[in-house]
Amino acid sequence: MSAGVSAEYFDGRSAAAHVVIVTRENDALRLAGGGVNRLVPLRDLQWPERTRHGPRIAYLKSGGSLQCADSAAWDALARECGRHDSAVVRAQRSWSWVIGAVVAMVVIVWALFEWGVPWAARAALAVVPPSVDQSIGEAALNQIDERLMQPSVLPRAQREPIAAAFAKAVAALPRGGEPAYTLVFRKSKVGPNAFALPGGTMVLTDELVTLVKGDTDVIVGVLAHELGHVRHRHGMRMLVQASAIGVLASVIVGDFNSLLAAVPVMLGQASYSRAAEREADAESVRVMRAAGISPAAMVRFFEAVTAYRETRDAGQAGDAASAPKAPRASGDSWLGIAIASHPADAERVQFFKDAAARP
Repeated sequence: MSAGVSAEYFDGRSAAAHVVIVTRENDALRLAGGGVNRLVPLRDLQWPERTRHGPRIAYLKSGGSLQCADSAAWDALARECGRHDSAVVRAQRSWSWVIGAVVAMVVIVWALFEWGVPWAARAALAVVPPSVDQSIGEAALNQIDERLMQPSVLPRAQREPIAAAFAKAVAALPRGGEPAYTLVFRKSKVGPNAFALPGGTMVLTDELVTLVKGDTDVIVGVLAHELGHVRHRHGMRMLVQASAIGVLASVIVGDFNSLLAAVPVMLGQASYSRAAEREADAESVRVMRAAGISPAAMVRFFEAVTAYRETRDAGQAGDAASAPKAPRASGDSWLGIAIASHPADAERVQFFKDAAARP
């Protein structure tokens, strides 16, 4: 028989506490004192997880509980009865384990963001019919037209040769290798740009045509890049990834209406990943080669965009010195899916230079 431990016994029938001495007798605990003399088999006890602070508690399966303020004495009795902390409890009480768990959680979250969410988005797209892309693309275009675009002012005599040149380049691809697309022209409120929407609608702005001085080879290369986004359904994939957290929140709060209403805005404000841009650049090279156009055309495009931005920024810096103006990035940042929304990095420019150098 073990040394006794003082505890309070609640019989489960009244709120009164009985002060008892708890001792171990073989495979049972003896509760004695305060008018109580009871033998409780160890198998009839439930031992909650041990905490750092507060009284120790054990529950009787038949009803009632034991509470002990002397944590050290109770823990010694529990060990004597064969009770030991689980690995989880030991980890919770160890700072090194807690820090390790936090680090592991950060790594897991990063891995999910880097690989898990993109993989899940690609898997989800496999079961999403193209009609969904079309509906979302139409909604997005309507909203973009309301906020950022106006009808094109390019004459038909200029638009038609551009559309014909691109159609001819796409037709040069191996049969079945080209996705369906619709090319539309718009006058832009945010400068030269081109972008593709889910469903295959590709928008080319008047300002971009003017920027490259109507260079058909450059425009074909830009549109071929956007065709790459259509081919790989990057818009839908990006939308699925961007809305994953929103879907989870909607499941919790039970409101999907606000999520669906925000789809066009989410699409406009998101940006393609570096991997998606690489895939689209590769498609641009593939189309240009099929059409007999040198990939160097895209180098000229990025050089023109860079020069345009530098001139614009310098002009706005001068304006800002004399009078405050609205932030220039409002339109550009909203339309993150557009090819000229941010400057191309050296890696992408080098990619087209290398492609042009290869026979």
